[in-house]
Amino acid sequence: MKKSRAMISLVVFVLILGLLGYTAVFGVGSDKSGSASSIKLGLDLAGGVSITYQVVGDENPDAEDMNDTIYKLQQRVQNYSTEAQVYQEGSDRINIEIPGVSDANAILEELGKPGSLYFIAQTDSEGNQNYTSSFGVDAEGNLIPQYMLNKTIGEMLEDGSIILTGTEVDSAQARTQQDSMGNSQNVVALTLNETGKQAFAEATRKAFENGETIAIYYDDEFVSVPGVEAVITDGNAVITGQSTPAEAEQLASTIRIGGLKLELEELRSNVVGAQLGSEAIHTSLIAAGVGFALVVVFMIAVYYISGLAASLALCLYTELMVILLYAFEATLTLPGIAGIILSVGMAVDANVIIFARIREELATGKTVQSSIKIGFSKALSAILDGNITTFIAAIVLYLMGSGTIRGFSITLMLGIILSMFTALFVTKFLINVLYALGVQSEKAYGVGKERKTINFLSRRKAFFGLSIGVILIGFVVMGVNQAGMGMPLNYSLDFVGGTSTTMTLNEDMSIEQIDAQIVPLIEEITGDGNVQTTKVAGSNQVIIKTRTLDVEERKEFADVMVNNFAVEEDSITAETISATISSEMQTGAVKAIVVATILMLLYIWFRFKDIRFGASAVAALVHDVLVVLAFYAIVKISVGNTFIACMLTIVGYSINATIVIFDRIRENLKEMRNKEELQDLVNRSISQTLSRSIFTSLTTFFMVAALEVFGVSSIREFALPLIAGIICGTYSSICLTGALWYVLRTKVGQKAVKTAK
Repeated sequence: MKKSRAMISLVVFVLILGLLGYTAVFGVGSDKSGSASSIKLGLDLAGGVSITYQVVGDENPDAEDMNDTIYKLQQRVQNYSTEAQVYQEGSDRINIEIPGVSDANAILEELGKPGSLYFIAQTDSEGNQNYTSSFGVDAEGNLIPQYMLNKTIGEMLEDGSIILTGTEVDSAQARTQQDSMGNSQNVVALTLNETGKQAFAEATRKAFENGETIAIYYDDEFVSVPGVEAVITDGNAVITGQSTPAEAEQLASTIRIGGLKLELEELRSNVVGAQLGSEAIHTSLIAAGVGFALVVVFMIAVYYISGLAASLALCLYTELMVILLYAFEATLTLPGIAGIILSVGMAVDANVIIFARIREELATGKTVQSSIKIGFSKALSAILDGNITTFIAAIVLYLMGSGTIRGFSITLMLGIILSMFTALFVTKFLINVLYALGVQSEKAYGVGKERKTINFLSRRKAFFGLSIGVILIGFVVMGVNQAGMGMPLNYSLDFVGGTSTTMTLNEDMSIEQIDAQIVPLIEEITGDGNVQTTKVAGSNQVIIKTRTLDVEERKEFADVMVNNFAVEEDSITAETISATISSEMQTGAVKAIVVATILMLLYIWFRFKDIRFGASAVAALVHDVLVVLAFYAIVKISVGNTFIACMLTIVGYSINATIVIFDRIRENLKEMRNKEELQDLVNRSISQTLSRSIFTSLTTFFMVAALEVFGVSSIREFALPLIAGIICGTYSSICLTGALWYVLRTKVGQKAVKTAK
């Protein structure tokens, strides 16, 4: 690259960086599209809409029906946000909290009336016409379908006109398929249960013979009136006629929400403020800025001109992440921040791997230009394997997870793609530009020094014993906690539910003031810090959620508010609420993690041609999770929705760190001459990647530690176990993974394995 061309390239890059930076901070247009301020934030950071539904006609609905209704509503409201929460209040009410929106009426209109879907035959059992496409006016002047002037839903249920209700629909999914002409069409695929299958078979037989239709009626209007083109006996039907994928998804979503076992009616709806208050956003931004600055200073101080190029690439990474979060309409919450932190760590990690390789090549006497080229080439396999493995896990979590897990996976997937792009292309481009501009001295890049090989494997028994001991201590503490607290970990409201107390203050207090003045008094009553506060926008009404309170504690709560804040006792109401993370969501999370782990194992097996690499990586991953679990138990940190994101972050961090060492072992195996060298080879591989393991941990540590120092209390509870996970992940990748592989290699199967070429 000529010097003049390099200068032009650098100027263009700086201009692009400035333009994207302006867009990320200030946005474009009057609505600030693309800016950080336009990103949707979760209930914890920015608030949203809270809707309470009540079951119609039954004060004590069946628990199974309530759980089924909550689960299906959760699936429905995820169309608005992956971070939406649905939970039970009292015996017959369901709360829905949707972050990032402020128009409760619009949400209510789109949700409609849950549990009011009917499939109506065109003629009843006596041949009477049930519906037409025309409309009429009732006695009150309301415009309604013509047939409703003569028959009510109750009457049609009696005369057999209604052949199915929504409860007999097992699933409704928007899909695409080819028509008879080979053209793609948007459809909704229905699957009926056994009861619905039989009734639908008879209804479609009659409609098909008479050339009639079967109407789908929901919330006082027809949503679809499809013709019957065949007798359907297997319970699987397809509705055609949707012009766009969005239209098909809307119909499928309507059928799903209309298929609830319980019929609900709106009791109340509010716009609620951020659970963490505006201070949480402010302190998080400060923490992000400080952490990023520390990373930049560290990279330049350690890697000189290469570190400068990486820092510029990280700036571009940050700007693109902000813009893409807006473009994908992602809802950013604390778990989402975890995904970003992990991806920043992986972006730095890729650069560190590359720079270490460049320095190694310089140490062999190669030129700077040649070392840059070879360094990027040799680092490619480790970067690809680490990122692809984590990306596989992110895809599985998105497809199988829900709520917090999906929010985490979205930010993680975006981060992985961006980190690979910036490390492999942008950093390389900038280093080549700076070289062409005259920065060609070896000293500007740093020359690697031959590191003394540390005999890690000689201490493997001590490392194994230490890890097993910490894990056992964790289980012992969990047993003690079970005996003392009634649960092994300090589960928050998200997992076990609790009591929601609503009151009206006599003055307008901010969330920060409530946290400072009211929450400490509540914590004295509950005996723990598991207290969540939410304020209803435009009013003095406050909702405080705590662990389950007994009668005496509820009275003490009320007395504190009356005596200290002059709250009228009549305005204080308390209700028992269920967990916001339902058992189905917990089961789904576990299944997603298990499937992701299996796929990661298979990928590592495929890439390294030795299942013992995969088994060792998974064993280290399980170790890290169990150690952090022990940390939660010992420190008694609240286990809430951020717990899942924290564990997922540690899984991603652990597997990525492990693969870098395994990649070096795989490379060195090609040079191994005899079997006796195996232990020395593993030690040499770990020592060669030691600086990468430590430096990547430090840069990620800077980001998380800044959250711990500057964040509000709930953010610190989120950052502290992440710090423990980073330390544990570093320890396991250096001290355990190579040793585990060595033990499996020498004890399980004595034949040499075929290595990747």
